[in-house]
Amino acid sequence: MSWPDFAQYALFLGLVLLATVPLGRYLERVFSGHAGVLERALGPLERAIYRLLGVDPRAPMGWREQAWAFTLTGLAGATGLFGLLMVQRWLPGPPSGPYLATPMTWDLALNTAVSFATGTTWQAYAGETTLRHGVQMLGLVTQGFLAGGTGLALGMTFIRGFSGNRGQGLGSFWADFIRAVLYVLLPLSVLLALALAGQGTVMAFRDHLALTPLRGGVQVLALGPAAALEAIKNLGSNGGGFFAANGAHPLANPTPLTNFLGMLAIVALPAGLTRTFGLMTRRRDAGWLLFAVMTLIFALGLGGLHLAEAARSPRLPAAVAGPSLEGKEVRFGLAQTVLAGVATANGACGSSAAQPGSLSALGGGVLLFSMLLGDVAFGGLGSGLVGMLMAAVVAVFLGGLMIGRSPEYLGKAVGAREVRLAILYALVVPLVVLVLSAVALGTAAGRAGLSGNPAPRQFTEVVFAYASCVVNNGQAMGGLDANSPFWNLSTALAMLLGRFGTGALAFALAGALSLQRRRPRSSGSLPVGSPLFGGLLFFTVIVVTGLSFLPVLVLGPVAECLAGK
Repeated sequence: MSWPDFAQYALFLGLVLLATVPLGRYLERVFSGHAGVLERALGPLERAIYRLLGVDPRAPMGWREQAWAFTLTGLAGATGLFGLLMVQRWLPGPPSGPYLATPMTWDLALNTAVSFATGTTWQAYAGETTLRHGVQMLGLVTQGFLAGGTGLALGMTFIRGFSGNRGQGLGSFWADFIRAVLYVLLPLSVLLALALAGQGTVMAFRDHLALTPLRGGVQVLALGPAAALEAIKNLGSNGGGFFAANGAHPLANPTPLTNFLGMLAIVALPAGLTRTFGLMTRRRDAGWLLFAVMTLIFALGLGGLHLAEAARSPRLPAAVAGPSLEGKEVRFGLAQTVLAGVATANGACGSSAAQPGSLSALGGGVLLFSMLLGDVAFGGLGSGLVGMLMAAVVAVFLGGLMIGRSPEYLGKAVGAREVRLAILYALVVPLVVLVLSAVALGTAAGRAGLSGNPAPRQFTEVVFAYASCVVNNGQAMGGLDANSPFWNLSTALAMLLGRFGTGALAFALAGALSLQRRRPRSSGSLPVGSPLFGGLLFFTVIVVTGLSFLPVLVLGPVAECLAGK
């Protein structure tokens, strides 16, 4: 690894660390009801929304009410977006009819609606040839805010389960959701969109532009209000691209600076939540420990992907030196491509700056393994912290058994009910990925989406697709044609289970913890803020995933690598 590449990785992680302190404090203040100057400006709008919804933001909600509100908000958004997609052919506005080459069938509309409502933004279509600009702005951008807001609300509810005493409750889902949108996502999205537009990200509400190149013929330059979508897709851990090439498109992500800012936007808020967790539980050491474990997993991903992509491809002639740049943008180079790959794979945000299918076998395996971890290394808004805390519950239980202490985490007992919920949460990803992958590979409808790639790569493409959907990431390898009724419906099922199935388990565990009285720390308490517990937590995350998916990784990326492909 060259020093310039290492310096970029170190700068990125250093900036994430610096942003964690102020962002964590700001998030703690927002969800405690003190948003400062923004509250004076947007407070009337917040109160008007409460009146419109008919809710009392001060009324606490039980975990079942929170889970229903979380689920119904997502399903309502999916229903509205589905209707908008089905009627878009009759709506006015650019791009004009000749440029809409992909028909919006009912199964594609359903898949797209579920995708954006769950924060997955899996796209089985090319945005510039399928959707009108108005639909992208009104439908997709709106869902980006809604999905990001509900994710933050889930994360705050989970934190309150650990931080509160019996009878203090979990707060109001509606208050957390609306404050997340108004005081966190909206202002940051405006600032990021202005920065992206200033760097050249296109922001134009006009028809595509037909040009005549010097060599003759016609070349269509797709235009549109991409900067608005790019901002919330990264901040909200959504990842849906305005263009088919997503973050690799020069009009969406034109410079290394826009790429760097986009990756910071993906990681910074989830990292800040670890600081918020430490502040709200009054255990800053525990919050920083979570941050350290996430950073270690992220850094190992950077190292693994860099080594895999820096190696010379065995399929290149011997005279060709250096790594293969197939599928990579020259303006980003190796380091920025690796940084984007690891940030998006770990961050539940499929805003890829390179085609995952063009990476080396082991490079694609690093991205796949990162997603199979459950996006716990920073991860999506709320979901990343929830996933890491679920792993912490399991680690506490195992650690307590090994040293003969009653397992507890931050003063909350980890009993049979809590462990069952954490284990069920951990089983969602392997069950969905393995079962649906078996169905897809065992049926003609599933295999119809595969291209002529070698068998190990086809296997990886299928597993990669379902892993991406169940962890609400949205990336896909280019060798899979997923726009068919089978793939649209099966991936939609994976997205729903990954969002609302795991969400219900998270709310249930938060409810169980909130009923407990928080015990004071004593000499018999497990030191959950120590490096020793950090090591236990790290290996719990890695071993659980490895035991579930080692055969899959061997049959896919490892077999492809050994075959020299």
